Amino acid sequence: MSHDFVRQLPGAGLNSPRKATVGDMVHLDLPMVFLLLVISAYGLLILYSAGGQRTEPVMSQGLKILAGVVVMVLAAQISPIFYRRMAPWIFLAGLATLVLVYFFGLEIKGSRRWLRIPGVISFQPSEIMKLVLPLILAWYFHDRHLPPKARHVFWSLVIIAIPVMLIAFQPDLGTSLIIGASGLFVLLLAGIQWRLVFSAIGIGVISAPALWFVLRDYQRQRILTLLNPESDPLGAGWNIIQSKTAIGSGGLFGKGLFQGTQSHLDFLPESQTDFIIAVLGEELGFAGVVFLLILYILLVGRGVILSVQAQDTFGRLLCGSITFTFFVYVFVNIGMVSGILPVVGVPLPLVSFGGTSILTLFAGFGILMSVHTHRRITL
Repeated sequence: MSHDFVRQLPGAGLNSPRKATVGDMVHLDLPMVFLLLVISAYGLLILYSAGGQRTEPVMSQGLKILAGVVVMVLAAQISPIFYRRMAPWIFLAGLATLVLVYFFGLEIKGSRRWLRIPGVISFQPSEIMKLVLPLILAWYFHDRHLPPKARHVFWSLVIIAIPVMLIAFQPDLGTSLIIGASGLFVLLLAGIQWRLVFSAIGIGVISAPALWFVLRDYQRQRILTLLNPESDPLGAGWNIIQSKTAIGSGGLFGKGLFQGTQSHLDFLPESQTDFIIAVLGEELGFAGVVFLLILYILLVGRGVILSVQAQDTFGRLLCGSITFTFFVYVFVNIGMVSGILPVVGVPLPLVSFGGTSILTLFAGFGILMSVHTHRRITL
């Protein structure tokens, strides 16, 4: 008997016919598409202000969002069965691009993270791995007994460690941690025993002092700056001090759209990318930030619903990991801008100016919609 019929959640929809909706016919989840478009439009508005009301970055970002929507629609049309069958080959291709970065990657600000295809495109392979790692782990656990046995947990950790180490050596600690989290989410959703989780946490706490000596100098400086940014207010602490000043000066309703001073007078660094939410907090205040957070919460909640409704192990693990990784993305960016996490260079999803990250995010949600809309309509 096929595993698709054995490994089901109660009430997954196989026991009774389900009518096809308009979204099912085009393989799109319309509530999720609506939320993605609203967040993207809101991001373009903030980007227009952060960029000094110049149209060039907004047009560039708009084209990337349009390309992302196209990628999402195409990804949603492909059956989850195809993704499952191709997962090992996609993973190997992803690892190959990470290895190529070391030999042919572009070095920007001391980090070698980008590959350029001359005359075509430049992209960041580590961003793509945020989808590829959950994909291969969901494939790995699909036909195995859950909760996973110790040997399966071990090999899954090996699979996670390979890309995480390759990305950490670029160096890109922030992205490597998020990619590691995307893999660990699959393990948690697969039902790993809590004693193993707590044991891993304990080992991490005990080994934390030793990890200090493995970190690079600038990474140690970021941790020290988090603890006391005022120790170097004109150097390492400048970014976080200015971002907190911008957010705090916005108050409840902000200074008004396009009226920010920290970003427009060039006090706030990276105002179009990593620190763009500080621009939002200064100009639209607490209310503007809360509105964006509500949109994010609704999007994550919708992702959780679609994950629960998936009809097989592969779909549930893949969709759950994509959804929770998106949540971590948001949490890390807002945490570092507000001063509760070290600055690790993680953009705000769908809002910060970027290319590969936008395409990857839309592709991830397209895969999630594919899993949802390719459910069996009738048994």
